[in-house]
Amino acid sequence: MANTFLTPDVIAAAALANLYENTVMANLVHRDYEPEFANKVGDTITIRKPATFTTHDFDRSNPAITIQDATETGIPLTLNKFKDVSFAVTSEDLTLSIKDFSTQLLNPAMQAMAEQIDRDVLSLRSDVTQIVGQTTPAWDDPDSLVDAGATLDENNVPLTERRLVVGPRTKAAYLKTDLFQQAQQSGSTQGLREASLGNRVFGFDGYMSQNVKLGTQGTGLPTTEQSVAFHRTAFALVFRPLALPQGAKNAAILNYQGFGLRVVYDYDVNKKQDVVSIDCLYGVKTLDANRAVLIQGPDGA
Repeated sequence: MANTFLTPDVIAAAALANLYENTVMANLVHRDYEPEFANKVGDTITIRKPATFTTHDFDRSNPAITIQDATETGIPLTLNKFKDVSFAVTSEDLTLSIKDFSTQLLNPAMQAMAEQIDRDVLSLRSDVTQIVGQTTPAWDDPDSLVDAGATLDENNVPLTERRLVVGPRTKAAYLKTDLFQQAQQSGSTQGLREASLGNRVFGFDGYMSQNVKLGTQGTGLPTTEQSVAFHRTAFALVFRPLALPQGAKNAAILNYQGFGLRVVYDYDVNKKQDVVSIDCLYGVKTLDANRAVLIQGPDGA
C-alpha cells in the first residue's frame, strides 16, 4: 500500500480499531457515548444511569396497574481524563504501508492508551467498601467468588452481566484449579479473548488485567491483588469527542462502539519532522458501589 494512504482518517481508523481490541475494563462497564457533543476538559455532563423497576401484585378483584417512570435517571460526571500519545514520524516511516505503520507505531501507542483507560476504570475500586477473601476462603481461592456472589445477591444485583477482573497472581492461582482448567475461552474482542479466564464461573465472566496491581489499602505492605467482582452498571466510562483544532489542516475524529479518538497529523518546523498526535477525552464514575465487591487478602498478608 502506498504511503499516500497515511492520512489522519486512515490513521484514526486503525488506531481506534486497535484501542477497541486491546481494552479490558472499558468493554466490561456501563458506557454512555454521544458522538454529536464536543466537550472540553473539566466539563461536567449528565450521563444516563440504567433504569430500575420493581414488581407489583395485580389484584383481579380490583384491577389496576402501577405505572412506573421508565425515564433513565441522570448522574453528573466530569470529563477530566484528557490523554495524549504523540510521536514523531520520520522519512522512513512515511514510506510504510498502513499495516507496517500500525505494527511499528500505532499498536504500541494504542496499547499505552488502552492500559491507561483500564487503569482509570480500575481506580474506581477505591469507592467500593464491600470486601471478601480476607479470611477463609482466601483471596486466591476461587471459592471466594461464592462469597462475592452472595454479597451481590443480598444487594439485589441482577444475575446477568456480572464480571470478575483479577490480576496476574490471582489468575495463576485460579488456573491451577480444575474448575478453571476445564473452562473454554470466551470474549467478544481480541483483548477480552486474551484476558478471559474461561466460561462463566459462579455467576461471573472472568478476566485478567495486568493493570490489577497489588492492593493499596491500609498502612502495611500488601502482597495480595485487589480483584473486583461487579455488575456492568457498577461503573461507567464515558467518551466525548474533541473538536477538530482550528489551526490543523490534517486532522480527523472518529468514534466506534463508544470509543472516540482525534488524530492530528502535523509538521514540527522547529525539529523538521512530522508528528502524529492521538488524543481522547473521557471520564469514569462509580454508579453504584453496592454492585461491586473487592476480593483481597489482609494488608501485609
